[in-house]
Amino acid sequence: MSWGTELWDQFDNLEKHTQWGIDILEKYIKFVKERTEIELSYAKQLRNLSKKYQPKKNSKEEEEYKYTSCKAFISTLNETNDYAGQHEVISENMTSHIIGDLARYIQELKQERKSNFHDGRKAQQHIETCWKQLESSKRRFERDCKEADRAQQYFEKMDADINVTKADVEKARQQAQIRHQMAEDSKADYSSILQKFNHEQHEYYHTHIPNIFQKIQEMEERRIVKIGESMKTYAEVDRQVIPIIGKCLDGIVKAAESIDEKNDSQLVIEAYKSGFEPPGDIEFEDYTQPMKRTVSDNSLSNSRGEGKLELKFGGKSKGKLWPFIKKNKSPKQQKEPLSHRFNEFMTSKPKIHCFRSLKRGGATPEDFSNLPPEQRRKKLQQKVDELNKEIQKEMDQRDAITKMKDVYLKNPQMGDPASLDHKLAEVSQNIEKLRLETQKFEAWLAEVEGRLPARSEQARRQSGLYDSQNPPTVNNCAQDRESPDGSYTEEQSQESEVKVLATDFDDEFDDEEPLPAIGTCKALYTFEGQNEGTISVVEGETLYVIEEDKGDGWTRIRRNEDEEGYVPTSYVEVYLDKNAKGAKTYI
Repeated sequence: MSWGTELWDQFDNLEKHTQWGIDILEKYIKFVKERTEIELSYAKQLRNLSKKYQPKKNSKEEEEYKYTSCKAFISTLNETNDYAGQHEVISENMTSHIIGDLARYIQELKQERKSNFHDGRKAQQHIETCWKQLESSKRRFERDCKEADRAQQYFEKMDADINVTKADVEKARQQAQIRHQMAEDSKADYSSILQKFNHEQHEYYHTHIPNIFQKIQEMEERRIVKIGESMKTYAEVDRQVIPIIGKCLDGIVKAAESIDEKNDSQLVIEAYKSGFEPPGDIEFEDYTQPMKRTVSDNSLSNSRGEGKLELKFGGKSKGKLWPFIKKNKSPKQQKEPLSHRFNEFMTSKPKIHCFRSLKRGGATPEDFSNLPPEQRRKKLQQKVDELNKEIQKEMDQRDAITKMKDVYLKNPQMGDPASLDHKLAEVSQNIEKLRLETQKFEAWLAEVEGRLPARSEQARRQSGLYDSQNPPTVNNCAQDRESPDGSYTEEQSQESEVKVLATDFDDEFDDEEPLPAIGTCKALYTFEGQNEGTISVVEGETLYVIEEDKGDGWTRIRRNEDEEGYVPTSYVEVYLDKNAKGAKTYI
């Protein structure tokens, strides 16, 4: 099967067919190019979708993604982003392996096709030229033959006419011979050209055209093979990313399987647990006896004598939340019937509302005392961790500066070691500041976690007895008096006092009894107590020690009945009373 022998006379049709083949190849290239554009667009949309639902950094939304279901969602977004990357890989591979390769091939194909058909046309023109020569020689031979016949007839006519002179006859005979010779020459020329044409024609139809058409056939077959290989590559490019796409899908399945509903429930508890205890039972008021109704207010005080304390906000909360601010004792308030208190308790806002009022006046307190105990502990622990990271960072910087200084000492030409002293001192100062800050927050954290001693049981009982005799009051949360930083003050509004039924967590808001002194101390240096919970001392001043250093670097001291707070242990020389309870001997 050869185009040269089967299609020897279909030159024009073969030219049209090969051009159609190139058009098909260009159409396939266009198809693949549009597919790559779709893949890129799809990948871009997937990436934008993944980015859209990613939690914003340093936002509340990011904190919510601690739950396993949210972490699984983040993993799904990340896997979707990787999935989009594989579609970009498909686009890149199709562009380089198919579009680029076919674009180069189609240029070569066009050039080869042009060359082959140029040779075919050249062969056609040559055979046509030979045919024209043959036709011209044939017509000349025919004309000469006719002229020779006419000359012969004229000679015979002149020879038969007796009236014609002999000279005219001779002239006619010579003319006939000339014409006859010319016919013979034309015959020989025609025969030669005919043989040549037949040879050229045979070469054209049996050699030149078959060879040219064979090349065109091979070219077309290569084109067909090439487009088939491109289609295989098209499928193979997709197949190559299937394992990675499968891993992305496996990652999504694995993330889904990692969801732990129990763990998420526990995280909800840790996130919102206040640390308070539920309210206790409300005393029964017997209205069947009129005498009891008139003295029903005593039931509250009696219940307090049995260990149920009345809840008090505002100034009372200062015993735990602001332990070192000067306290103003509130005057005794007129008791109200328990029924009125019950009505207020049932219609009052939840307790958390009162905590929110702490934020109205200004910034959040530095010790997070506006938060419930459990939330406060978490915030303090987070702050301590952040400070420790900053300390480690500064220490690494100090180590780097120290090493650089050693290099300068060994190689003075590299730099002046003294130029690093200022920077080294600055870093050391920053470390010391951060350590003091850490110790302060650790002290608050220890207080929340119960590591710092709270009130003794005897003091708690005394406080309960005192409160039973002097029922505490609580300010309406909406009208609390606030300090400039948003925390409570001890001044209570006389116009909006509301009493709330006591619960098991009253001790968080009761007045603390003063701690007994366990020794004395002498200030070695002057300390400016600018932070809440600290106290300023002057070098040489003598003060009372009411709580020794628990390993956090701070000692609790008292100047007088109303002024007490923490100072760095290294700033004072402590003299503990050996007879005091819990006192230790310092060497």
